[in-house]
Amino acid sequence: MSDVYAEPTTGADPTDPATLARYTTLRLGGPAGRLEIATSADEIVRQVREAEAREQAVLLLAGGSNVVIGDQGFPGTVVLIRSRGFRVVAEDGDTITVRVEAGEPWDDLVAATVERGWSGLECLSGIPGSAGATPIQNVGAYGQEVAETIVAVEAYDRTHRTVVRIAAADCAFSYRGSIFKYSDRWVVLSVDFRLTRAPLSGPVRYAELARALGVEVGDRVPLADARATVRRLRAGKGMVLDAQDPDTWSVGSFFTNPVLERAAYELLRERAADLGEPPNWPCPGDTVKVSAAWLIDKAGFGKGYAGPEGVAISTKHTLALANRTGAASTAALITLAREIRDGVHARFGVPLHPEPVLINCAI
Repeated sequence: MSDVYAEPTTGADPTDPATLARYTTLRLGGPAGRLEIATSADEIVRQVREAEAREQAVLLLAGGSNVVIGDQGFPGTVVLIRSRGFRVVAEDGDTITVRVEAGEPWDDLVAATVERGWSGLECLSGIPGSAGATPIQNVGAYGQEVAETIVAVEAYDRTHRTVVRIAAADCAFSYRGSIFKYSDRWVVLSVDFRLTRAPLSGPVRYAELARALGVEVGDRVPLADARATVRRLRAGKGMVLDAQDPDTWSVGSFFTNPVLERAAYELLRERAADLGEPPNWPCPGDTVKVSAAWLIDKAGFGKGYAGPEGVAISTKHTLALANRTGAASTAALITLAREIRDGVHARFGVPLHPEPVLINCAI
């Protein structure tokens, strides 16, 4: 991934700097009522306050990798978060705390930690977007989640108009969730990560990654090997941004893996009896997480399944919905998402929920 802020040509007017499709990995989204750029935490706070003084709604947009913006755009103020940098703010033996500005490109940060011999983020390589977005949906992949390393999140509290530091224990991290998701109250300014000085990764937890590395689950590998292998696996699924690969013009996984109560899971097993055991993982409270990709595929929506205007399921990964022509509409993407959601529910009785944030559109 060379630049998570690449500005692609889209069906909207690409010469209009306020066209939000220029700032999203899906290459979709209509115009902004007003567009501002913030290069520091202070500027982010100031621009949010000024928009509120104008009685305008505010949309914060960084890497644009986990957001679907409607064709009508956003009528209020869009603040493009372009703050950069990270620094060590605490050390305790082999443990260090790194404070990262919200607009720092995520994969650049992971690369820098690996190069410095800091363990903790290596399996989150190749994920597009910004550091400030990671606590919002508790970004996770290949056996790691940011909740495991986040110490605190600095945020602007729009309710009390103050800047606060929220301890990880108070962030209510969950599977792809936190207090920040679907809430207008908090504006993430920076994130503190606790990492370890170590040449090796944490224990490899993900079976696919272990196989690719040629090790057993639980083994540790050199940080650079973990990062390179994760990026290779992600690229093979179209999950690393590539201006030449339309399968990557997406938000990554469009649907989250459903977490079912035990009774609901048993009903799923009955409805899928002819297909074998659905891929599943035990979760707290006697719940079971099941594979959304498996449900989608077995419901008849395989890789490359086409929707209107050139939107389609990625040819590399069933969970990614791609704007493969770069000239589709958000309405077309939503139509495909609804067809998939409704088809899965009709076949298996399992609801699917979108992972990205939907702005002025809904499925």
